[in-house]
Amino acid sequence: MGLVAGWQTVASLCFYAIFAATAFLRTDFGLSRTLVGVTITVTMLGYTLLLFVMGAAVDGYGERRVMVGGLLALGLGAVGVAVSTTYAALLAVLLVLGGAYATAMPATNRAVLAVAPPGRRNLSMSIKQVGVTVGSGLGAILVTWSAATRLGWRAGFFAAAVLSLVVAVAFGRWYRGDGGTGSMGLPDVRGLLTRPDYRLLVAAGFFYGAAIFTTTAYVVLYLTESVGAAAGVAGTVLALVQLTGSGGRIGGGALVDRLPGDDARASALVLFGQSAVGVVCLVAVTAADTELAAVVGFAALGLFVFGIPATYYACMTALVPSDRVGEATAGGQLTINAGGLLAPPTFGYLVDTAGYTTGWLSLAAGVAVAALLLGRLALLTR
Repeated sequence: MGLVAGWQTVASLCFYAIFAATAFLRTDFGLSRTLVGVTITVTMLGYTLLLFVMGAAVDGYGERRVMVGGLLALGLGAVGVAVSTTYAALLAVLLVLGGAYATAMPATNRAVLAVAPPGRRNLSMSIKQVGVTVGSGLGAILVTWSAATRLGWRAGFFAAAVLSLVVAVAFGRWYRGDGGTGSMGLPDVRGLLTRPDYRLLVAAGFFYGAAIFTTTAYVVLYLTESVGAAAGVAGTVLALVQLTGSGGRIGGGALVDRLPGDDARASALVLFGQSAVGVVCLVAVTAADTELAAVVGFAALGLFVFGIPATYYACMTALVPSDRVGEATAGGQLTINAGGLLAPPTFGYLVDTAGYTTGWLSLAAGVAVAALLLGRLALLTR
């Protein structure tokens, strides 16, 4: 579990560092807020295009080889970001960086099933998912604090590349896990979508992705522009959001393990609760007009909204057979990514035309829809 969580942490550091760099990208490349959203969309596009390919590869050939190759590719992508001198070159590199991160969820979810202790699968999934928030938080600190030195924000991406190389070597040396079926088949997407419980869950994933990726992309920009915080302070708040999100992921998994009934129903109920409180948190951040209020508001948002993915994948792995986890995860991540593709530029446009309050309220409305979908899923799994 330590190797899996460590891999996830460094992979997420490489991927999410670009979200923490939005304020610096805007300055260096002369971008509007809408074009800042486009950089995130391109990153998410690369991620999305390769999801089913990576899910099928994991089910066919096992997670170990896919994870080693994916982490090495993420390191190369981080180097590419650091050396990009034009906006077009940056977009091309981000497409590759996102594609490399497509290895993450299908492979690590299968790895959890291979190594989780008996009776602790949901908690193990949460611990693995903490790697996403910890990695994202470390990326925020690495990039924003590097920007405060003479090295500049690009140095943070070089450091991420070095870490990816070290962890890829360690993972390849000591991890064994599940070898897969031995052949790579075509994913049976239609078969999965015939299940109403799976359809409800992946539909909710769109709104979760919209809220999580947009918040990650814009919180630094929002705090520096609307609250007047320094870039280092804004980056620290983003790291705090990821930290409280880690707590939410562990708490959600532990709660699912302790609720009566099967894992699918228990995780659906916890997801419903996280979503409902998440709506309140997204509305509350619109009132943040001081650094202290922003810290409190975004910390609460992290606890509930950023705590959702671990429970989401716990629910998914409980709904589908173990030999279809890779492709099922790819489908679930696809809808999360669709939210990440469409929401950031839309949020940026709303901010440019109507202000940040309208943008945050649109995210709250989406999470409210997800709560309704999970309420229906909980009824189906009775």
